[in-house]
Amino acid sequence: MKYILALDQGTTSSRAIVFDGDGTVISVAQREFRQIFPQPGWVEHDPDEIWRTQLACARRAIRTAGMAPADIAAIGIANQRETVVVWDRHTGQPVHNAIVWQDRRTADQCARLKKNGAEPLIRERTGLMLDPYFSATKIAWILDSIPGLRLHAERGELAFGTIDTWLTWKLSGGKLHVTDPSNASRTMLYDIHRRQWDDELLDLFGIPRSMLPAVHPSAHAFGHSVKSLLGAAIPIGGMAGDQQAALFGQACHAPGMAKNTYGTGCFMLLNTGNQAISSNRGLLTTCAADSGLTRPGLQFALEGSVFIGGAVVQWLRDGLGIIKSSSDVERLAATVQDSGDVYLVPAFAGLGAPHWDPYARGAIVGLTRGSNRAHIARAALESIAFQSADLLTAMQYDAGIRLTELRADGGATSNRTLMQFQADLLGVPVVLSAHSESTAMGAAFLAGLSCGLWSSVDDIAAHWRPGLRFEPAMASSEAASRMARWQDAVHRSREWVPAGEDC
Repeated sequence: MKYILALDQGTTSSRAIVFDGDGTVISVAQREFRQIFPQPGWVEHDPDEIWRTQLACARRAIRTAGMAPADIAAIGIANQRETVVVWDRHTGQPVHNAIVWQDRRTADQCARLKKNGAEPLIRERTGLMLDPYFSATKIAWILDSIPGLRLHAERGELAFGTIDTWLTWKLSGGKLHVTDPSNASRTMLYDIHRRQWDDELLDLFGIPRSMLPAVHPSAHAFGHSVKSLLGAAIPIGGMAGDQQAALFGQACHAPGMAKNTYGTGCFMLLNTGNQAISSNRGLLTTCAADSGLTRPGLQFALEGSVFIGGAVVQWLRDGLGIIKSSSDVERLAATVQDSGDVYLVPAFAGLGAPHWDPYARGAIVGLTRGSNRAHIARAALESIAFQSADLLTAMQYDAGIRLTELRADGGATSNRTLMQFQADLLGVPVVLSAHSESTAMGAAFLAGLSCGLWSSVDDIAAHWRPGLRFEPAMASSEAASRMARWQDAVHRSREWVPAGEDC
């Protein structure tokens, strides 16, 4: 039997999972890495640390599985998106820390571009908002912030990549400089309709084309890993941004199917088939993972992004110190019947869809002398569901459909209080996958398609099994009332940082 090694490189940890041909998890390895905060609103990672932790996890997962490296048919990569790495082509050394998707340092640059009328072009070509979240202004900031660096870039001496590109470069010993449409479509430089890098956008942001990777389907024979790294030259056959990988891993292959991933952030995607639907409500139009097959062919998705999802629980632990571990939050929240009319808006890095306010900041409203840490914990949990409900409401309006269920994955789905509250707010069932590794599984499925381990999306869908199902139990009038109070709290967090100040 052949196996697939999936690399799941996330915002706070690197993971590696070995799957067999039935999609069963054989082994898992995980390591956290440092989060670097040079100043308020700035978030960085060490690219070399990402590589070291990811390589160590891959080696451990293979070793724990008790197999020979040659038994691995292909490697699939799922990755945190929008995060920017720029490195020297000759030395392979990063020229700066990776600037993370959460980083807001380029908010003022985005504001200037909006004022100059650049946003309609960006929306038309890329399906994205003009926001610091995406890669383009991050790349430009690196080029402009290090003396002489732009000249090196114009000479073709520098390479840019999102994390999938960086890992593939390292796995191949510097031979592969590649990405896929799901990641390219998050850079604000890629025309999602023509499926190519856009020269007009490159000129707008001042980014040399020579820095950019080649774009191939998400399921593709990209090349091989260097034998010395993993003990064999293993084909690299799958690549997708983590959220599109999860959509694929959740078998949402047909238009109208949606998933939400509850991780560091929350990311809801709705498959829109071959239609690139433009949003009027602050959502993004993005490329879904490209299977490389004629059926279903090229697909798009509507996406809404919540910047702070599960990370709000980490803040309760590390910032406030009201819990000792993230798993304590459900138990603490369950000691009260409700949040006591306390609402927590975790706009620590601004607000994503559908608000897109980089100047918003976190707020807790509704506190009284009777409020305690349990109310705050419950409000924090509920904030994840409120933000996701905002996304689904906008998504249904834009797509002109009403969902009948939401498929959910990610670490926070283990919190039953959260999942039940989510179903209550949405008024539709929330269905968990029986497989907890949807993101890694999506990367594995793509890699398996490229090497023939699986033959079609129908073959892949046959491996998806539903797990726990949460049915709505709250009256629709109460859910509407809670949502209205939430919107009031969000309004109070908006535009907290004066325009013109660093975010």
